[in-house]
Formats: sequence, C-alpha cells, structure tokens
Amino acid sequence: MTDARAAATVRLRAAGCVFAEEEAEILSGAATSADHLAALVERRAAGEPLEQVVGHADFCGVRVRLRPGVFVPRVRSELLVRLGAAAVRPGDVVVDLCCGSGALGLAVHHRVPGIVLHAADVDPVAVACARDNLPGHAVHQGDLYGALPPELRGRITLLLANVPYVATRHLPFLPAEARDHEPRTALDGGDDGLAVFRAVTAGAAGWLAPGGLLISEITEAQTAAALAAAVGNGLTPTVTTDDDLDARAIVSRPT
Repeated sequence: MTDARAAATVRLRAAGCVFAEEEAEILSGAATSADHLAALVERRAAGEPLEQVVGHADFCGVRVRLRPGVFVPRVRSELLVRLGAAAVRPGDVVVDLCCGSGALGLAVHHRVPGIVLHAADVDPVAVACARDNLPGHAVHQGDLYGALPPELRGRITLLLANVPYVATRHLPFLPAEARDHEPRTALDGGDDGLAVFRAVTAGAAGWLAPGGLLISEITEAQTAAALAAAVGNGLTPTVTTDDDLDARAIVSRPT
C-alpha cells in the first residue's frame, strides 16, 4: 500500500496534521486494505484522535484498547503510574477511579502483577472499554464511590483518581481532538476544575486503608486549593512534579 500511504500523507498534511508522515505510517499499519486506510485517514483528517482511529494507545509500556468517544490517556499521567506502582505490592487493593479506558490501572498492574484491581467510571462507553482492557478484573459503572463494592471501604491501598480537572470556562479552548471527541464528563472539573477532586477527597479517608494513598493529577494553578481540599478532608497531602512530563500529582494519605 505504498501509493495509498503516500496519498494518506498528502491528505493528512492538507488537513493540518503536523506529523502527517508518521501518522500515515501508523494508520497504514492498522488498515486491512487501501479502502480501509482511506476511511481511517478521513476520520483522522476530520479531527478524531489518532488513538481512537486506530483503536489503541501505547501508554506506560502497555497497549491500551480505545473506542471512539473514550478519553485518550495522556503521557503526563505516567507520573501517577510511577508513583502508584512504587506504593503497592502484590495482594494490595488498587482502585482506578474515573478510569476511562482503564489505562492507569492496567499500567500499574503491568508493573506490579498480583494487585487486586478494581476500576470504575460513570460513562458506560468508558466502562465497556475498560472491560476490554482489564479482563479478569472488576470494572464497575457508577458515580465515584457509589460505583464501588461496599466491602472495599477501608481496604484500598492505592486510589488512583485521575479526575476531570479542566475549569468549565476553559473547555472551549481545549484542542478540538479533546473538545469534540472525548466525553465532557472526562474533562469538566467545574468552576475551578476541582469540583470532582473535592468530591473524591471528601470520601477518601473512609475508603483508604491505613497508610493508603490517593493520587490525582492537578495543574500548577490548582495546587494551593487542592492542598486545602485534601487537608480539610482529613488527609495529609504532598505534591510531586515531573518537568519532563509537564506533570503534577497530589499524593494524599489519611492523617
């Protein structure tokens, strides 16, 4: 499909794709025929995220299956995986809350096989996608802690909560790939971006095991307010950053 790949590169470049040649190669690898490639290219040229078009994303050493309309895992979230994996051992209960595709839980399990993994999301499309990625693990649908089995209360060693943290007024300024092709529930964090984070911190102490950790992603501008929310809900927080990933995580444990 050399000619088809060349045509794909031209089409993607005309659509404004900065890495047109690389993307054409990836799409060619996912296509089963020249006609299939042309269809994939048109989806990408229309602005759909590349990862949704090809049906997967490579994240933290694992291949994550994706469906249209499911949040695409970001490279910066590798910080959450690294911090989380360092805090658990086989047999520990790990919950990936607001899990989307289940990428974070999958990546932590890849690094620490033997954890008892649960994942949850309010979006049924995300839940179906997470079940694709986490066979043999429990994936629940529901709103935050309301999705979790009551028997997990007080037993969670690691609570990964990569909650939506974009302020509502900033949503129109997101890249079109996110704004038009990812669910609002995965992006919209309310007036200051911390509405869902506050809800998570409000219940975390009751769900975490002694010494357990809540790890979430925040922006630099949200740091002071996020720290205050954690402290106000009986947690002791610290902030970790990774300049290479342009990532910032707040790590909280019961006081």
